[in-house]
Amino acid sequence: MSTLRDHLRTITGDGLPTIEELWRLAGFTPNPQQKAAIRHVDGPLYLTAGPGSGKTRVLLWRTVNLIVYHQVAPEDIFLSTFTEKAAKQLQEGLRSLLGMVTNYTGQSFDLSGMYIGTVHSLCQRMLTDRRRFFPDRHRHRAPTLLDELGQYFHLADLRNWEAIVRTAGLDPEDAATTITNIFGRASQSRHRAVVNLMAIFNRFSEEMIDPLAARRKLQEAQDLNGLDPSNLDLLLKLYEGYLTTLHRDGSNVQLTDFSLIQGEAYQILCAFPGAGQVFKHIIVDEYQDTNTIQERIFFKLAEGSGNICVVGDDDQALYRFRGATVENFVQFPERCQHYLGRTPRRISLAINYRSREDIVDFYTRFMDQCDWRREDGRGHYRVTDKDIQAHRRDGGVAVVASTAGKPEDACAEIAQFVRRLIDAGKVQNPNQIAFLFPSLKSVQVQRMKAALEDVGLQVYAPRAGRFLDVPEAMDVFGLLLHIFGRPAFRGMGGDADDFRGWLNTIESRGEVLMRRDPRLKQFVADMKKELTRALDDYRVLGDVVARNRWDLQQPYDIPTMKRKLVEAPGLSQTGRRLISSAYLDRIVRKRADEGHPFTLQYVIRRATSIDWNVLDIFYRLMGFEHFKAMFDQAERNGDEGPVANLGMITQYLQRFVDERVPILTANLLEGGTFRNILFASYLFALYRLGETELEDAEDPFPRGRIPFLTVHQSKGLEFPVVVLGNPARQNRGPQTVERLVRPLLNREPGEPLDRLTEFDIMRMFYVALSRAKNLLVIAHFRGRGQSMWAPFQDLLDSKFPRIPGFPVHTVPAATVQHEDLPRVYSFTADFLFYKKCPRQYMIFRKFGFVPSRAQTMFFGSLVHRTLEDLHHELIRRRQTMGDR
Repeated sequence: MSTLRDHLRTITGDGLPTIEELWRLAGFTPNPQQKAAIRHVDGPLYLTAGPGSGKTRVLLWRTVNLIVYHQVAPEDIFLSTFTEKAAKQLQEGLRSLLGMVTNYTGQSFDLSGMYIGTVHSLCQRMLTDRRRFFPDRHRHRAPTLLDELGQYFHLADLRNWEAIVRTAGLDPEDAATTITNIFGRASQSRHRAVVNLMAIFNRFSEEMIDPLAARRKLQEAQDLNGLDPSNLDLLLKLYEGYLTTLHRDGSNVQLTDFSLIQGEAYQILCAFPGAGQVFKHIIVDEYQDTNTIQERIFFKLAEGSGNICVVGDDDQALYRFRGATVENFVQFPERCQHYLGRTPRRISLAINYRSREDIVDFYTRFMDQCDWRREDGRGHYRVTDKDIQAHRRDGGVAVVASTAGKPEDACAEIAQFVRRLIDAGKVQNPNQIAFLFPSLKSVQVQRMKAALEDVGLQVYAPRAGRFLDVPEAMDVFGLLLHIFGRPAFRGMGGDADDFRGWLNTIESRGEVLMRRDPRLKQFVADMKKELTRALDDYRVLGDVVARNRWDLQQPYDIPTMKRKLVEAPGLSQTGRRLISSAYLDRIVRKRADEGHPFTLQYVIRRATSIDWNVLDIFYRLMGFEHFKAMFDQAERNGDEGPVANLGMITQYLQRFVDERVPILTANLLEGGTFRNILFASYLFALYRLGETELEDAEDPFPRGRIPFLTVHQSKGLEFPVVVLGNPARQNRGPQTVERLVRPLLNREPGEPLDRLTEFDIMRMFYVALSRAKNLLVIAHFRGRGQSMWAPFQDLLDSKFPRIPGFPVHTVPAATVQHEDLPRVYSFTADFLFYKKCPRQYMIFRKFGFVPSRAQTMFFGSLVHRTLEDLHHELIRRRQTMGDR
């Protein structure tokens, strides 16, 4: 290593290697376009990047070039993307590359002040960055951010719901029907009304629509495209009411959501004269996914330096339903002229390093099936001069379709073909074959799943139905139901009846698990006994309070109250110990001396609280054989699907603990309040939302199973083999939200309403087709009731390669992408974490388990069981040798 360092110093004279030398050391050979993008330093830069073109790598190296070779401080760079996963990749990649420079120069790089992350996280950071955006000025406390699920719960809360609908002049009893009728499907369901309002409210926020100004605009509007102005007026009033409820009791503590926080950040920038000088370089990944307010933020930050670099692919714009405006990217040159008075440099990253040539040619021809020309003759609604070229030019067939026929036959043929690919070693694990669908809620998904299971292949599709219906979720919540008891659920009809059936099912599953494992049955009984003890103590202490006519809100007075509470008849030994605790006495006196005494109610609740929560119980359950076997199988390179599902359960349970019941106190057990909150409120909401809350979540792809994904979930991913499991999509016209918001826009509307859905479907399938590396398989359904998106019909002609007779041996063999520790681990404790316990590392790093206090007990029990098993095995071997 020292020899190489000396060699580099010889080249540069100061120990700093040239960027070309760094590329060589990192195994990166950029093409001319990539080099040009990396070396661009001054002025706006417009990078049109096709699939697999290495845009993330280019962004990272461009940032390294700025920091290392042009002395741009990391805190002077704003680097943004649109998912947590992509943001983490950028952060770790940048640390890794800069760490490589540090190894040879000794110069370290501090990234703590750099703005790198998702758009929403960076907007949230702006609201609290006193040094940069609030010099010598008062800054209010940062608002609490509601994510999608939090926003749903806020709107569904009865108090907030009534306040919002009354603001609009609606009777709370009839409001749901009135609201859902606007969206085309009248229903008395408050759930449906809330989901509809979330969609329109978020669009109002992203488009910076002021409700009062928009209502005045409505009064002057001449043409609303057939919309009823009274409906739009009502929605704007409801939006006003919603904004009002985001202030907690009129205090300075404010709530906000993912859409509104961007507007708040923009207001901060507009109020700060030096906003355009805060950063020297603005770099935005996935720019095709930006919305109106985000574009304003980025150009506001860049107005001083003019250094804005955007990277994206309009053909991969999938998030219109979340307010994304693809025109921001397609018309970026014009927008640069408008905001900065400058024309950006255009560089096309057009070489695809991911897919074989046949795949690239196929998805290119697919996009050419659509007419993207503007009606006014002024260009196109798409960047058309990309000229995507494949780097892998093997000339072989890489796109194949099933025999056109009935869905059952096509699914069976594809399943057999997949089996052949696996048996021939073309993939090393089934999780290298991805099945993509426009939606996981179609009958074709179930048909394909059944066909794969018929040939002995398991599927990982936690969102093909409700996540709460996966076996692992039903097992965990079934046992929790036995511990806490059945809720008093009174809902009627529709989802309520289904949920009641779900409760019956999980209750039965819990009973089966306890019959199989007496230790588990005893554990559940012990937990119930502890809950009963706490509730009995709470009632006993309540009787003492009543007899002495104490006020629960009065300060707890040790001399007059403690003895009577401790000596209460029927109080358990645990209760007596907690009430008589010397530690409790100390903190009570300390608080009293500070002028903030504890109330009697607080002390009683503390003495009758439970020393665990639902997440703790989860980890205790994991130590029993039924669940332990899932971890054993995953660690032996077997089926990781169950463990992946268990990881998702911990995320839901942690959210419940954080936002609903952080501490389980006995007063919540009284009258079944806790079990009603957990089951009848929280889980019922998740049950009704289905996959909405985590529609494009970054789930792991467990070994041993074939992943089923929506096309949205697959964006940014790649697989050796991709199967488009359903090439059908109906054009039902624009979503209701798009029609409702169009007359209220304060900008040019962009793509015509009557073509929105056509364009969006083309882009969706383009994303699906471009995920494949070695082989793309398309299901071809034909027969009564079957349809296919028209461009596929035109491409899959009679001469198109079909599965029967396809030479499997021509498919390149995929290699396993090992989960090596990233180089950045030298800066963290992760390597020590891995060395300490590979199983623990697998669970918490790979599958996203949320830790709790009980995790220590859980892993301790697993280690103990392992040692015990080893001990018995040694004894068995001694006995065997003795018999010989």
